[in-house]
Amino acid sequence: MCTMISHQARIFGSGKGTRGWFELSAANVTYDHPFHIRLEHALNIDFVNEAAGPSARVAVELTPESARQLAHKILATLDQAEGDGWLHEHHEAQG
Repeated sequence: MCTMISHQARIFGSGKGTRGWFELSAANVTYDHPFHIRLEHALNIDFVNEAAGPSARVAVELTPESARQLAHKILATLDQAEGDGWLHEHHEAQG
């Protein structure tokens, strides 16, 4: 059964796909059926630039445990960078 759990974050960044690097404008985060990983449900993240078409996409499917660990490590890394004075650049997502 589909969960229909879906959230979108407007982001500013870059991703690398089959055609090289491209600008990212959104991250779509779902908890639903994955396409590749052999689980009933997974945390799925699609980093996209919708204006650039379907080839401007980087997809990730994670177990819930892996997703939580990644989220904690992202926050720990940003906290350390901020504490060390490196987090001085701030970019807002455009759009």
